Amino acid sequence: MEQSTGITRDQAPADPAATDDMLATQPIGYWSGLAHTVVTRYLRDEMAKIDVTQPQYWVLNRVNGGRTAPTREEVVTQLTPLADGEHEIARVIDQLLHRGWLGTDAGQHLHLTDPGEAARVRVRELVAELRAVVHEGIGDEEYVAALKVLRRMVANVTGDGPAA
Repeated sequence: MEQSTGITRDQAPADPAATDDMLATQPIGYWSGLAHTVVTRYLRDEMAKIDVTQPQYWVLNRVNGGRTAPTREEVVTQLTPLADGEHEIARVIDQLLHRGWLGTDAGQHLHLTDPGEAARVRVRELVAELRAVVHEGIGDEEYVAALKVLRRMVANVTGDGPAA
């Protein structure tokens, strides 16, 4: 591993107890994977307490967030890359239609019902509380720096060039 100092170091095995001076040799895959796993589990466990799933929240936000009401296919296409499988978002839309949180118009565009908007607002408030827990002790500058590093690593691997 090449350091900015020009010193080459071997990558150390993943070590949850690594000291600060050892962190530069730690594998990004381990730490990014661990962060994804524990944060996602935490969010989903907390959402389950109010009988909603993270993918349901994604769908409610996507249906609410556009200038025009999206179709089922548009929502599925946009959110499937985030999902735990190619059919999950379509199932979530069916769940939300059944629950009465989504409705469709004559053109088969999805829209939030009054109960769906109330649920979206309730989950948004919960997510804001959970974000505060996850971000405790981390300033905005630090958070932005971490995301820029991750974004650059993704660009380095995908060949999309330098990430701004």
